[in-house]
Amino acid sequence: MPVPGRPPVPPRRPAARLRTALVLPLALLLALAWLPGRAAAADPAVSGGRLDWGIKQSFLTYVTGPIANGTWALTGGAATVGGSAFRFHSAAGSYDPATGALSAAFQGGVRFTGHQENGSNALDLSISHLTVKAAADGSAALYADVSSKSRETGKTSSTSQARLADLSLSGVSLKNASGTLTLSNVPATLTPAGAGAFGGFYTAGTALDPLTFSVTLKSPAAAPSPTPTPTPTPTAAPESAAGAAPSATAAATALDRGALDWGVRRTFRDYVTGSIARGGWQLGGGAADGGAFFRWTPAHGTWDPATRTLDAGFTGTVRFTGLREGDTLGLDLTLADPRLTAAGTEGHLTVDVSGRTPDGTTRAAATTEIATFDASALKTENGLLTAADLPLTLTAAGAGAFGNLYPAGTEMDPLTVNLPLTPAAAVPPLPDLGATPTPPPSPATAPVAAATSSSSRTALITTLALVLAAAVAAATTLVVRRRRRS
Repeated sequence: MPVPGRPPVPPRRPAARLRTALVLPLALLLALAWLPGRAAAADPAVSGGRLDWGIKQSFLTYVTGPIANGTWALTGGAATVGGSAFRFHSAAGSYDPATGALSAAFQGGVRFTGHQENGSNALDLSISHLTVKAAADGSAALYADVSSKSRETGKTSSTSQARLADLSLSGVSLKNASGTLTLSNVPATLTPAGAGAFGGFYTAGTALDPLTFSVTLKSPAAAPSPTPTPTPTPTAAPESAAGAAPSATAAATALDRGALDWGVRRTFRDYVTGSIARGGWQLGGGAADGGAFFRWTPAHGTWDPATRTLDAGFTGTVRFTGLREGDTLGLDLTLADPRLTAAGTEGHLTVDVSGRTPDGTTRAAATTEIATFDASALKTENGLLTAADLPLTLTAAGAGAFGNLYPAGTEMDPLTVNLPLTPAAAVPPLPDLGATPTPPPSPATAPVAAATSSSSRTALITTLALVLAAAVAAATTLVVRRRRRS
């Protein structure tokens, strides 16, 4: 009942109902615009990528020159690229798109040795596990695990994640990136810790080679849940072609999976991509790039453990091109469908070779015995027939296949083979080089960033929200005016 002396509370008017009806969708739309973005902001992480860095070319020249008379060696799956830089792989770490803070750690390393005296190297420097860290304030640095020998004392010291170099990201924002994030030609300056790592050859503040890195950003929350690997039923043995399950003492095992990893020869890859040939390579037929090697897969053939007889063929092509003059390629060499054969301790690598070599020779899909190896290194382990870093020796026919760039007897890159002998055995994964980097729009000395943005969807929804808000205001004003008029 109405309270005496007070006017009755008027019923809700259409204007109030209209405001309620319009404001609620507006709130929901704003929640759509911002809440998913905020939730996803904490999720993206670094999963895969590569870092290319020449360290300092004058240092590499000094190490391999007549004074130090030394060399360098790759470790942990690191590779070379372009003939003057090292490639580190399998980035992992964290990323916050709201602030641009990034931490990306790469696998692989390189060891420099020289100044050999009395069987020992006075110069012995190892750099591995490089990590790029960028803070929200725009500062950035390169860290690494470093092991170095002092020139004065001869003692070796090791430091985990020493700050080797300061990186300049001036003018580059790392905020709101997704997909593949690429930074090219990032200037690097030696820090005091880095100067100590180089044995005092360079002082702090010395400019090092610029570096380029590319990382793949993924969201663990958005990733599908892993599918359990089906476990083979112990009683269900695979049937042979005749329909009967093979015996445990079968003379030979049929091969239907597997991988051959081979880099051909590092100096050949550097020659192809370097300043002389100025070329590259293209993969086909299922061949894959592992950074320091190529992978051919799957395998097909047989393995007889009693006689140690192997016949395993692999699928895929690698085409090397370079030495371009106009429309003509002086180098256009394709290696396809390699095959490993072995009997006892004698092993052979044959490859289908076609195309043009630098000496002008042209081949047409000729099967060539490229190299030989010691097959006694093949062993069974974890359900695999495997051999890691198996030395290869170039044959005379192989020397001809490469246009006699190398004489017969040259050590080629070692090969690694993994052939599953049981259903549960798995081939080791490739190093994760991440997605193919997006090339920067133009060369520059300052760092060039290329990244896909995730802000377009939010911007679109925000615009729609603003339009709807304007509609709410206009409709409310119209209804209020009508009430006053009546």
